Amino acid sequence: MRLDEFDDSVNVEDQRGSNFGLGGTGGRIGCGGIVIALIGWLVFGINPVQMLGSMQGADQGAQTSQIGQPSRTGGTTARESCTVNAYSHESCNALASLNHTWQPLFEKAGIAYKAPKLVFYSQQGRSGCGAAESAMGPFYCPADQGIYIDTDFYDQMAQQLGAKGEFAREYVIAHEYGHHVQNLLGLSDKVRNLQESRPSQANALSVRLELQADCYAGVWAAKNGDRIDPGDIQSGLNAAHQIGDDTLAQESGRRPVEAAFTHGSSAQRMKWLKQGLDSGNEDTCDTFGTAQPSAQ
Repeated sequence: MRLDEFDDSVNVEDQRGSNFGLGGTGGRIGCGGIVIALIGWLVFGINPVQMLGSMQGADQGAQTSQIGQPSRTGGTTARESCTVNAYSHESCNALASLNHTWQPLFEKAGIAYKAPKLVFYSQQGRSGCGAAESAMGPFYCPADQGIYIDTDFYDQMAQQLGAKGEFAREYVIAHEYGHHVQNLLGLSDKVRNLQESRPSQANALSVRLELQADCYAGVWAAKNGDRIDPGDIQSGLNAAHQIGDDTLAQESGRRPVEAAFTHGSSAQRMKWLKQGLDSGNEDTCDTFGTAQPSAQ
């Protein structure tokens, strides 16, 4: 997408170059911690139990471990942080566009709006939900309303997952922003409460939450349709396909089990991203008001 240069609407925190260990984060482990652990399992084959254990240890102020030499140094101002590399610049441009797209919608609906912060880190960092590690992939932490990303993930996304292209990367940011929208609407808390009261439905509820974030990403792109270049839509749909639970399981040599899905199948993720792209209307993203989404 041909996005404008980022502006003062972007709230950026840069942890690159900081010597964060795994302990003393002062965060809390909740729904966010579970979700990012599952991302690590689905995308990189990391045992979620082990990941949650390390995150809980961090939350309890466990012994810190030093990070290896950081791959790059973070900036001290938003402008410096956003221009450390091309991926940072691209992410900040996307964040500014997302802010300018969603804020008027909240104001029109009379709902309080607050822009999220974008947090860059390298290898390891800290969030309000506990430790941040590169293997988790990008994630949203509702506790501090932060979108966390190690931009090296974009290379892994292209090389390991086959999800290439600028719009594929912007889709990642827009999806995480979708979780911020859900958090501001109070939907995230409602889903968490339902998951606690109906544990047998926890995964199915997670899938609905993730598919709605996909749809919201599509809505953002549609509302900026004059910025879309040829090939962008296909790039985004391919990314949605490549990060479907069934595709990730197959690529990891595991048999897909729909009951274990937490983000949705490739078909589901493509369907709901396209729903947002085709409609450009956030009201069409009610994944909770529909029948159980088919994994096919």
